[in-house]
Amino acid sequence: MEFINIGKIVNTHGIKGELRILSSFRHKDKVFKKGMKLYVGKEKESFKINTYRFHKIFDMVTFEGINNINEVLYLKGRQLYINKEDLVLDDGEVYIEDLIGYDVIVGEKLVGKVTGVMYNSKANDNLRVGDILIPYVKDLIIKIEDNKIYYKSLGGLI
Repeated sequence: MEFINIGKIVNTHGIKGELRILSSFRHKDKVFKKGMKLYVGKEKESFKINTYRFHKIFDMVTFEGINNINEVLYLKGRQLYINKEDLVLDDGEVYIEDLIGYDVIVGEKLVGKVTGVMYNSKANDNLRVGDILIPYVKDLIIKIEDNKIYYKSLGGLI
């Protein structure tokens, strides 16, 4: 199994075992749903989501079979993961980390290889190409194929 970090359990909420999660994961709509299996902490302890709701800046979940705050207190502060195989993306959607190592071509010019990803929860994510950050925006991307990302000409951006 390959695990993807999707956030952190930062606290509990109420007395019925609800957890507050801070997450900037791009595909929350595909992860935070009833029946989805989540893995917690270094041990990757497995839980299934029973309920989900969004509250203020938090993703709030309860797990199947847990109805008491005392059963989840020990999870506070732990990282939250999913199994990459459980993430089902729509056609044309890409898990952004899979783009690391891809060549970036802007117009007809090879700019370099993607070396990392910079997440931004309030705007678009960015691909790190050498010392440059390139916005990962569908409207700017012509196509992604053969380990290459083809961008429209970005004017003075690069």
